Amino acid sequence: MKNMSDIIEQYLKQLLEQSGDAVEIKRSKIAEKFDCVPSQLNYVIKTRFTSEHGYEIESKRGGGGYIRITKIESNNQGAFIDHLSAMTGQHVSQQKAEHIIDALSQNDLISDREKRLLLATIHRDTLYVDVPYRDYIRANILQSVLTVVRYH
Repeated sequence: MKNMSDIIEQYLKQLLEQSGDAVEIKRSKIAEKFDCVPSQLNYVIKTRFTSEHGYEIESKRGGGGYIRITKIESNNQGAFIDHLSAMTGQHVSQQKAEHIIDALSQNDLISDREKRLLLATIHRDTLYVDVPYRDYIRANILQSVLTVVRYH
């Protein structure tokens, strides 16, 4: 059974599909629709609509406030991969790396099998070295993968 966060995420993604590439929502209206607190919506947006997942978020607080979710244009695969490469940088945490791999999968740039292989490769149990070095090795792996995806 899906939890409330999954349901809200699915709803917001449907709104994005219907609108094309961006959607503006009012936090209070969405919270009312799902009978939840506005902080639940904040949680979903902060964890599932990040730039690593391929989204940009703009927020305006106050009475006329809104949240605008924009899907980063992935039709231009080169620009999208460049964006993911910039997100990776020279060192990357496991969580951020997992989001980047998810973005590759969601945009059909890698298969489900390749996704599982990459997740196993960048996992902390596989990269059994101290944290600062592990994040550098993980970034090098991801940068190499992004280069291969970009040019093949």
